[in-house]
Amino acid sequence: MLNVKATIETKDQTFYGRDFLTLLDYTPKEISKLLENALEIKNNKAAYSEALKGQSLGMIFENASTRTRVSFEVGMTQLGGHALFLSPKDMQIGRGEPVKDTANALSRYVDAIMIRTNSHELVEDLALHASVPVINALTDNYHPCQAMADLLTILEHKGSLKGRKIAYVGDGNNVAHSLLVASAKVGMDMTIATPEGYEVNAEIFEKAQKAAEETGAKIVQTHDPKAAVTDVDVIYTDVWASMGFEQEQEQRLKQFFDYQVNDELTLLAKEDFIFLHCLPAHRGEEVTAEVIDGNRSVVYDQAENRLHAQKAILLALLSN
Repeated sequence: MLNVKATIETKDQTFYGRDFLTLLDYTPKEISKLLENALEIKNNKAAYSEALKGQSLGMIFENASTRTRVSFEVGMTQLGGHALFLSPKDMQIGRGEPVKDTANALSRYVDAIMIRTNSHELVEDLALHASVPVINALTDNYHPCQAMADLLTILEHKGSLKGRKIAYVGDGNNVAHSLLVASAKVGMDMTIATPEGYEVNAEIFEKAQKAAEETGAKIVQTHDPKAAVTDVDVIYTDVWASMGFEQEQEQRLKQFFDYQVNDELTLLAKEDFIFLHCLPAHRGEEVTAEVIDGNRSVVYDQAENRLHAQKAILLALLSN
């Protein structure tokens, strides 16, 4: 077996014991290191099979999940650890127990807590009171683990991140927020095209703008999807009605009609562009089957990379 500590920096105190709530909390150098580690882990799976032996991850899910649950659970297993699925209906927090009490109690049992919920404030509160690392696996504002998988996928297919151009077309949701921050942090130019009234959160955009100033990235918002995708390396979209907004589905189908990623739109991108979607996808709505199932689509590579990116995060936060 390879000497894990000789091939990956797991004792770096800039990582160990920290929370992973948003990429705004991490420097460009730290994000780059996590991506480097993810590639190392992906290419040398057997070398890390006991890296987190004896450690446990508590996974709190308030929302349905396919990729998040499986990738975190399998990731901990492949690192030699153990993951516990925790549903609010099976926990006292679902019956009104204060977050403080849940955080403190779980901290006595597990080595880290992963949570997928609606309220970002709840995750911040959990992290405030927990004495172990808390990982944000999706909130209404951010989806940082997805953004790390996105960066890893672009890096693998394009060979570099800085100076690349990415367009996000659709709803200014949590995925858009984290992708915006991630792009700014790594020096990748990003344009977000949304219908009026569906722009990204203004405060988050301002924070991303400050990060972009440090790396030289250009981040832009527009209502013109054609302008957004012109000459880009990457086109990204997500469902038009995210979790919690299903009741707006019919309304959004009308308002987002011109924001579908289809063959006509992709012709404006670079010839060798790649298409990303965090999944699940609604073919015929935000993207056509021809695009998502076409030869420029790398959505399954992207889905796989959730596993490797999250293993890098887990290893960095938990190795002492």
